[in-house]
Amino acid sequence: MSSSPPQNTSQEILRSAFASKDRPLVSQGLPFPDACLKHVSTTFNVSRIYIISSGSLARNTDALERLQRALEGRVVGTRVGMKPHTYFREVLEIVHDAREARADCIVTLGGSSLTDGAKVVALALANDVVNAADLLALPHIFDKPGSKPHAQPSAIPIISIPTTLSGAEYTKYGGVTEDGTNIKYQFGPLQGPQLVILDAQLAASTPVALWLSTGVRCVDHRVETLGSLLSDAASDAAAADSFAALLVGLLRTRADPSDAEARGLCLAGGAGAMTFLARGVPLGASHGIGHMLGPLGVGHGETSCVLLPAVCKYNAAHSAAAGRRQLRVLELLWGDATLRALLTDRGLHEGTADLGDALDVYIRELGMPRTLREVGIGRDQLDRLAEASLKDRWLPTNPVPITEKEQVMEILKMVE
Repeated sequence: MSSSPPQNTSQEILRSAFASKDRPLVSQGLPFPDACLKHVSTTFNVSRIYIISSGSLARNTDALERLQRALEGRVVGTRVGMKPHTYFREVLEIVHDAREARADCIVTLGGSSLTDGAKVVALALANDVVNAADLLALPHIFDKPGSKPHAQPSAIPIISIPTTLSGAEYTKYGGVTEDGTNIKYQFGPLQGPQLVILDAQLAASTPVALWLSTGVRCVDHRVETLGSLLSDAASDAAAADSFAALLVGLLRTRADPSDAEARGLCLAGGAGAMTFLARGVPLGASHGIGHMLGPLGVGHGETSCVLLPAVCKYNAAHSAAAGRRQLRVLELLWGDATLRALLTDRGLHEGTADLGDALDVYIRELGMPRTLREVGIGRDQLDRLAEASLKDRWLPTNPVPITEKEQVMEILKMVE
């Protein structure tokens, strides 16, 4: 992970997530309630905290109760549960509640949908957003350059306590889906969380299927960075750093979901996977198509499980330069003894198997879905999905630029 040197304070390891930026800070070593209390009291000096919590965590664990108790009466509001992919209606409900409560800090406890929501909520609060039209007036990636007045930056800090591996806590964009159309808007650039608290024991409570699928999302961040023709040496180095450890950590979690050490290895790989955003490296079609596949009812991580191997095959087939970039990822996979044994046992041979083949084997080993049919997407939905995908910012920056519906369909037909 690329970051500033860590500071060890009373068992807490505190560092910046990225070498080039002071924030977000990443805290490890303290139980998440203790770390949150410490930083709301000292780092941020806030007293009116609004919590956005995972519904499953609130129902199935005592995590939310522990956080509320630790914050000692500072909690002025709590939202339990948001739909995956973060819908306008729920964001606006939270904006209203947080404004009424005069919140001066947002804490998220759960996955990336909550974190994306919090980032857009904070931006909406700073710009007096009341309804969906106001929300769409905020900057997002479908805007034409210079088409909107400058938005006020977010004024209140966000603390993220993640329980999945999608990495939204490290980004300056927030994906929110429009009700009715299911079009996902990436709002930003905006202020992301100022502090990320990692707790492997808490992460061990995340259902293994969700953990593994979002882990593949984290893998996708790294693969599309290393495969990009627009990356740079520092981003490549961060994406490669501890990549094999992340992959092995996911395999260990699959074998033993209670292995907190393995979950910690995976959590530690999160910021390194997101360095591409801190450095402005654009990604490709796995992310771009995935942004529009998600609102059709597919989890963030599952979109990567289905799409990433096919996108790699498409890119290698259509661009020699893209194929050469993929060789670095293959070197990392074959260079680890555990991963080499897996690929060999599944009949692959170094030097002949391509990256799509290797990723297919790995994702199947995790027990994750590999086809659109497995995630509930029928042939009758492909045209609409392909057309929506062309609106995403990362299709033109794919190693083989994708600007036509037929190109998207070629990828989708590989994974029907």
